[in-house]
Amino acid sequence: MLCQKRASWLKYAMLAFLALSVTSQIFAQSTGIRTYCNPLDLNYQYNFEHFNDDVSYRSGADPAIVNHKGEYYLFATIAQGWWHSKDLVHWRHVRPDKWFHRGVVAPAAISDGKMVYLYPSNFDRLPIFSTTTPETGHLDYFNRLLPYQPQLPDEAPGPWDPAFFHDPDTDEWYLYWGSSNLYPLYVIKLNYQKHLLYEGKPKKLFVLHPEQHGWERFGRDHRGTIDPFMEGAWVTKHNGKYYLQYGAPGTEYNVYANGTYVGDHPMGPFTYAPYNPVSYKPGGFVTGAGHGSTFQDKFGNYWNSGTPWIGVNGNFERRIAMFPAGFDQDGQMFANTRFGDLPHYAPKEKWANKDALFTGWMLLSYRKPAEASSVLEKYSSQNVTDENPRTFWVAETNEPQETLTVDLLEAYDVKALQVNYTDYKSNIKSSDETVYTQFRVQGSTDGEHWAQLADLTGEKRDRPNAYIELPQPVKARYIRYEHVYVASPHLAISDLRVFGNGNDAPPPPPAGLAVERDSDPRNAFITWKQVSGAVGYNILWGIARDKLYQTYQVFADAGTALELRALNVGQDYYFAIEAFDENGVSKMSEVVHCK
Repeated sequence: MLCQKRASWLKYAMLAFLALSVTSQIFAQSTGIRTYCNPLDLNYQYNFEHFNDDVSYRSGADPAIVNHKGEYYLFATIAQGWWHSKDLVHWRHVRPDKWFHRGVVAPAAISDGKMVYLYPSNFDRLPIFSTTTPETGHLDYFNRLLPYQPQLPDEAPGPWDPAFFHDPDTDEWYLYWGSSNLYPLYVIKLNYQKHLLYEGKPKKLFVLHPEQHGWERFGRDHRGTIDPFMEGAWVTKHNGKYYLQYGAPGTEYNVYANGTYVGDHPMGPFTYAPYNPVSYKPGGFVTGAGHGSTFQDKFGNYWNSGTPWIGVNGNFERRIAMFPAGFDQDGQMFANTRFGDLPHYAPKEKWANKDALFTGWMLLSYRKPAEASSVLEKYSSQNVTDENPRTFWVAETNEPQETLTVDLLEAYDVKALQVNYTDYKSNIKSSDETVYTQFRVQGSTDGEHWAQLADLTGEKRDRPNAYIELPQPVKARYIRYEHVYVASPHLAISDLRVFGNGNDAPPPPPAGLAVERDSDPRNAFITWKQVSGAVGYNILWGIARDKLYQTYQVFADAGTALELRALNVGQDYYFAIEAFDENGVSKMSEVVHCK
């Protein structure tokens, strides 16, 4: 159960109001945003694929992020171009001068230090594009038409979900692809002197083995019955080894993840990594981490990107996330999804600790009461604090002055906010100059005296997952969203998320952690004792005591048990647990070994 303390804050009202007023003035002058929060704050474009003429949704999936000359370019499915950033926080959408008018799906993207190369997913003959100035949107044709690959059972269909790889040590080029629950991944060598034409024939690599790898099973928490999908190839070379990554078991559920095989040559053979999955985030607000890319920033830090699932207006309605990643001293690849949907610092240097970028700003809004100026039908305001993007509040109108107020139940140091809109019955065909978001956010300690925390009413930016970092902590109990404009016919918000810290000590670590391997060794049953007042728990696990790289987040109101169905047959595991609340994170429990 949540700790819901009520107190009178009237004696602090005037002092807090003055503090809020000063902070709002600082906010108006501040441009030094230091943090980001998943899902990334992008102007996700509307998908041209409609189920009927009245329903549409935003597309954000299959991110390929490349570092080109110390700046970052994010390519994604049906993005009508790409995004450019200099700091991994601020992203500017770029529309190209040559592109397919409806956008492309899961394009291959790579930089060789001189040019950026792009290649769309296709079952036909499409060009490879190149550019030396990706920030401008200008594209050239590097190769107008690659050879057509016959779509025969013994051949390699596609290339769908292609991925370039350039080996910097040998100056050789390769193309990987595959997106199917039938065909394997493929690789073929490319001839750069002939504008990346195919050289030889495609080589089959590997298929999924869900009977051995629990995390490769389809469905929510791997409980589906259909054959799983493998897609999203990506190769990273580290210390002479080639890490061939892939997404599985399917984009529509919380368990979409990235795994890897490891080889000594770009064409294999490749060996399954026993620590898979590499990037896995089945719990929390942002769920799903599959089909992305691994890149290094200008400081040398590794990152892994992925595709969280939304699925309100369409089954393939998704967003984009990125997580700190790396390789340990034994060459084990990992991505850190612990608190992966809470604020993180932007990198300023090379980090040595995988948790170094986590701000420690906790979720203050979970299951807290929320009131709205109006409510349409069953779409209650209480949905905005449940950390579920598939439940949402809908106002009766889309007019200015509609409000949404969250009561945090006590005054906290508020440090950041995230407003997540929902495209409820959206009918927008494509993104244009009419598609943007405008709102204000106010704070109060007593519900009577209000001061402005953020004012986005003068912006013409589209921010469906608007993340707002406050320049200074603000003491507030109440957070109020005041509506101005969205382009869709309804004002709908899935979650108004509030981040910061309380004044009390963090919770103690949970006691009584027990893990029992199922008769099906792909599953384990995990139990622990309740921590009073905890907001949630992180179950941490891995293949060694010092390699607890995986995280499954469970909210406290879901109980004190978890069936984990993501394990590999024949592999020992180690488990630990930590508790968290508005004040911080507990110490980690004792580690439990499970054979």
